[in-house]
Amino acid sequence: MPVLIPIAGLIVVAVAVGSWLQFTERQAVDAVHTVGSSAADRVDVEAVVQSVDAANRELVLRVWVTPRGALGEAGGAAPVADLSLQTSGSTLSDLTFTAHERLSTKDVQVALTGGSISDYPFDTYETDIAFRAEMGGEQVPVRMLFSNNDTLFSVSAESAPSRQEAVAAVGLSRSGSLLVFAVFMMVVMWALAASVLIGAWYLTTSSEGLVWPGLAWMAATLFALAAFRNTAPGTPPIGCVLDWFAFLWAESIIALCLVTVVVTGADKALHQAAPPP
Repeated sequence: MPVLIPIAGLIVVAVAVGSWLQFTERQAVDAVHTVGSSAADRVDVEAVVQSVDAANRELVLRVWVTPRGALGEAGGAAPVADLSLQTSGSTLSDLTFTAHERLSTKDVQVALTGGSISDYPFDTYETDIAFRAEMGGEQVPVRMLFSNNDTLFSVSAESAPSRQEAVAAVGLSRSGSLLVFAVFMMVVMWALAASVLIGAWYLTTSSEGLVWPGLAWMAATLFALAAFRNTAPGTPPIGCVLDWFAFLWAESIIALCLVTVVVTGADKALHQAAPPP
């Protein structure tokens, strides 16, 4: 009974810390960064990150445009004149909308710079997102409402000074939950490798021959570790930090231990089976 009290306390602390981390990450995901003009007659651009493809260094940005004040009609559902949104150089396409026609969301691709997915799970990226609006051939103010829906990444945005454009320098890094899980995976990989190493030391120093349950456990750990590695969120490529910090070394240790136990056990079994001189 006295042993259960510290265990229960540890569980309560773990749940409390986990709840706090989940709450702070949820707050970060729900955060909306406002950039640009606050004029009454303006174009609001809601830009939401839908997904980040770190391997191809690009993200998908869902854009919802709403003309405000004298620039819109039907409550901002349509522009009063032809509307053109020019984007930054990292954005792969500009947007155009016809006058008096209902506006709809559009997805655009944005190129990322800096960082490399081989740094997973510590990789970071940068990009610039900007919108410049022209209606009826004249420039109009723009306000951008920037947010993130990709739970694998956390996003920060810093506004750049501008008069009528909305310009933001965006930074992307792996989310806190992904970092915690990736570090947990590395710890588990080293723990499994250490367990197999201790088991191999016991089998090679004992007088027993081939211990088939022990060999089965080591072989199962060897293949299970590869499957466990493939569950890493974000599908990191082979050769990333996760591999060089833990996975490749753990696999090597387990494989070497398995071979050593087989060779040592077979040698002992042959000597035990040999007739006395």
